[in-house]
Amino acid sequence: MDKEPDVAHEVLRSIRQIVRRISEHSKFLSSEAGLTVPQLMCLKAIGEIDEAERDAEITVAMVGKAVQLSAATVSRIVDRLVTAGLVSRERRAADRRKVCLSLTAAGLERYQTLPTPLQDTFVERFAALSPTERGTLLSSLRRISALMDATQLDAAPMLMPGEDIKQSDRD
Repeated sequence: MDKEPDVAHEVLRSIRQIVRRISEHSKFLSSEAGLTVPQLMCLKAIGEIDEAERDAEITVAMVGKAVQLSAATVSRIVDRLVTAGLVSRERRAADRRKVCLSLTAAGLERYQTLPTPLQDTFVERFAALSPTERGTLLSSLRRISALMDATQLDAAPMLMPGEDIKQSDRD
Protein backbone atom coordinates (compact mmCIF):
# COMPACT_ATOMS: atom_id res chain seq x y z
CA MET A 1 0.00 0.00 0.00
CA ASP A 2 2.88 2.39 0.67
CA LYS A 3 3.72 2.34 -3.05
CA GLU A 4 0.26 3.46 -4.19
CA PRO A 5 0.84 7.22 -3.70
CA ASP A 6 4.08 6.86 -5.68
CA VAL A 7 2.22 5.21 -8.56
CA ALA A 8 -0.45 7.92 -8.49
CA HIS A 9 2.23 10.59 -8.52
CA GLU A 10 3.95 8.91 -11.47
CA VAL A 11 0.66 8.88 -13.38
CA LEU A 12 0.16 12.57 -12.58
CA ARG A 13 3.76 13.29 -13.62
CA SER A 14 3.15 11.54 -16.95
CA ILE A 15 -0.03 13.53 -17.52
CA ARG A 16 1.85 16.74 -16.77
CA GLN A 17 4.63 15.74 -19.20
CA ILE A 18 2.03 15.22 -21.92
CA VAL A 19 0.40 18.58 -21.20
CA ARG A 20 3.80 20.33 -21.26
CA ARG A 21 4.79 18.61 -24.51
CA ILE A 22 1.56 19.74 -26.15
CA SER A 23 2.13 23.29 -24.94
CA GLU A 24 5.76 23.35 -26.12
CA HIS A 25 4.85 21.94 -29.53
CA SER A 26 2.01 24.43 -29.91
CA LYS A 27 4.42 27.29 -29.22
CA PHE A 28 6.89 25.80 -31.71
CA LEU A 29 4.19 25.56 -34.40
CA SER A 30 3.11 29.11 -33.71
CA SER A 31 6.66 30.45 -34.05
CA GLU A 32 7.58 28.24 -37.04
CA ALA A 33 4.38 28.55 -39.05
CA GLY A 34 2.82 31.65 -37.53
CA LEU A 35 -0.41 29.71 -37.08
CA THR A 36 -2.42 28.24 -34.23
CA VAL A 37 -2.79 24.46 -34.19
CA PRO A 38 -6.38 24.62 -35.54
CA GLN A 39 -5.31 27.00 -38.32
CA LEU A 40 -2.40 24.74 -39.24
CA MET A 41 -4.65 21.67 -39.29
CA CYS A 42 -7.23 23.38 -41.52
CA LEU A 43 -4.58 24.75 -43.89
CA LYS A 44 -3.04 21.27 -44.04
CA ALA A 45 -6.43 19.67 -44.73
CA ILE A 46 -7.19 22.08 -47.59
CA GLY A 47 -3.78 21.34 -49.14
CA GLU A 48 -4.15 17.58 -48.72
CA ILE A 49 -7.67 17.48 -50.15
CA ASP A 50 -6.48 19.53 -53.12
CA GLU A 51 -3.52 17.18 -53.70
CA ALA A 52 -5.70 14.07 -53.43
CA GLU A 53 -8.57 15.37 -55.56
CA ARG A 54 -7.30 17.87 -58.10
CA ASP A 55 -9.97 20.37 -59.07
CA ALA A 56 -12.04 19.33 -56.05
CA GLU A 57 -14.54 21.86 -54.82
CA ILE A 58 -13.27 22.07 -51.25
CA THR A 59 -15.94 23.17 -48.80
CA VAL A 60 -15.86 24.05 -45.11
CA ALA A 61 -17.78 20.82 -44.44
CA MET A 62 -15.07 18.77 -46.18
CA VAL A 63 -12.36 20.44 -44.12
CA GLY A 64 -14.42 19.94 -40.96
CA LYS A 65 -14.72 16.24 -41.69
CA ALA A 66 -10.97 15.97 -42.31
CA VAL A 67 -10.04 17.69 -39.03
CA GLN A 68 -13.05 16.37 -37.07
CA LEU A 69 -14.45 19.77 -36.16
CA SER A 70 -17.85 21.29 -36.80
CA ALA A 71 -18.41 23.36 -39.92
CA ALA A 72 -19.13 26.41 -37.72
CA THR A 73 -15.78 26.07 -35.95
CA VAL A 74 -13.92 25.50 -39.22
CA SER A 75 -15.63 28.53 -40.74
CA ARG A 76 -14.22 30.76 -37.97
CA ILE A 77 -10.77 29.24 -38.44
CA VAL A 78 -10.98 29.76 -42.21
CA ASP A 79 -11.95 33.40 -41.58
CA ARG A 80 -8.54 33.84 -39.92
CA LEU A 81 -6.76 32.07 -42.79
CA VAL A 82 -8.55 34.31 -45.32
CA THR A 83 -7.58 37.41 -43.32
CA ALA A 84 -3.97 36.17 -43.30
CA GLY A 85 -4.07 35.83 -47.10
CA LEU A 86 -3.51 32.06 -47.03
CA VAL A 87 -6.94 30.86 -48.17
CA SER A 88 -9.51 32.28 -50.54
CA ARG A 89 -13.26 31.75 -50.58
CA GLU A 90 -15.07 31.69 -53.89
CA ARG A 91 -18.73 31.29 -54.76
CA ARG A 92 -19.35 28.92 -57.65
CA ALA A 93 -21.14 30.35 -60.68
CA ALA A 94 -23.30 27.23 -61.06
CA ASP A 95 -24.53 27.40 -57.47
CA ARG A 96 -24.02 30.76 -55.75
CA ARG A 97 -24.85 29.18 -52.39
CA LYS A 98 -21.79 26.94 -52.56
CA VAL A 99 -18.57 28.50 -51.25
CA CYS A 100 -15.34 26.74 -52.13
CA LEU A 101 -11.96 27.12 -50.49
CA SER A 102 -8.54 27.14 -52.07
CA LEU A 103 -5.02 27.98 -51.04
CA THR A 104 -3.65 31.28 -52.27
CA ALA A 105 -0.08 31.39 -53.59
CA ALA A 106 1.06 32.37 -50.09
CA GLY A 107 -1.08 29.59 -48.60
CA LEU A 108 0.41 27.01 -50.95
CA GLU A 109 3.91 28.15 -50.05
CA ARG A 110 3.08 27.94 -46.34
CA TYR A 111 1.40 24.53 -46.79
CA GLN A 112 4.49 23.11 -48.49
CA THR A 113 6.69 24.11 -45.55
CA LEU A 114 4.36 23.32 -42.64
CA PRO A 115 6.00 21.64 -39.66
CA THR A 116 4.54 18.28 -38.64
CA PRO A 117 1.79 18.59 -36.02
CA LEU A 118 2.33 16.56 -32.86
CA GLN A 119 -0.83 14.54 -33.41
CA ASP A 120 0.45 13.32 -36.79
CA THR A 121 3.61 11.98 -35.17
CA PHE A 122 1.57 10.44 -32.36
CA VAL A 123 -0.92 8.75 -34.71
CA GLU A 124 1.93 7.26 -36.77
CA ARG A 125 3.69 5.88 -33.69
CA PHE A 126 0.43 4.70 -32.11
CA ALA A 127 -0.49 2.79 -35.28
CA ALA A 128 2.81 0.89 -35.03
CA LEU A 129 1.78 -0.58 -31.66
CA SER A 130 0.07 -3.95 -31.46
CA PRO A 131 -3.74 -3.94 -31.43
CA THR A 132 -3.64 -5.24 -27.85
CA GLU A 133 -1.35 -2.44 -26.70
CA ARG A 134 -3.48 0.19 -28.48
CA GLY A 135 -6.60 -1.17 -26.80
CA THR A 136 -4.93 -1.22 -23.39
CA LEU A 137 -3.75 2.37 -23.76
CA LEU A 138 -7.20 3.52 -24.87
CA SER A 139 -8.88 1.76 -21.94
CA SER A 140 -6.37 3.23 -19.49
CA LEU A 141 -6.77 6.76 -20.85
CA ARG A 142 -10.55 6.50 -20.77
CA ARG A 143 -10.33 5.39 -17.15
CA ILE A 144 -7.99 8.29 -16.29
CA SER A 145 -10.39 10.67 -18.04
CA ALA A 146 -13.22 9.31 -15.89
CA LEU A 147 -11.14 9.60 -12.70
CA MET A 148 -10.56 13.27 -13.54
CA ASP A 149 -14.27 13.89 -14.28
CA ALA A 150 -13.37 14.79 -17.86
CA THR A 151 -15.50 12.32 -19.81
CA GLN A 152 -18.29 14.84 -20.42
CA LEU A 153 -15.96 17.42 -21.96
CA ASP A 154 -16.20 17.81 -25.71
CA ALA A 155 -12.76 17.43 -27.25
CA ALA A 156 -11.54 17.29 -30.82
CA PRO A 157 -8.65 14.95 -31.65
CA MET A 158 -6.35 17.94 -31.89
CA LEU A 159 -3.44 18.34 -29.50
CA MET A 160 -3.32 21.90 -28.25
CA PRO A 161 -2.76 23.54 -24.89
CA GLY A 162 -5.07 24.99 -22.32
CA GLU A 163 -8.12 26.38 -24.00
CA ASP A 164 -10.78 24.82 -26.16
CA ILE A 165 -10.64 24.98 -29.93
CA LYS A 166 -13.16 27.78 -30.33
CA GLN A 167 -11.43 30.02 -27.82
CA SER A 168 -7.91 29.36 -29.10
CA ASP A 169 -8.63 30.50 -32.60
CA ARG A 170 -9.93 33.88 -31.43
CA ASP A 171 -6.40 34.86 -30.42
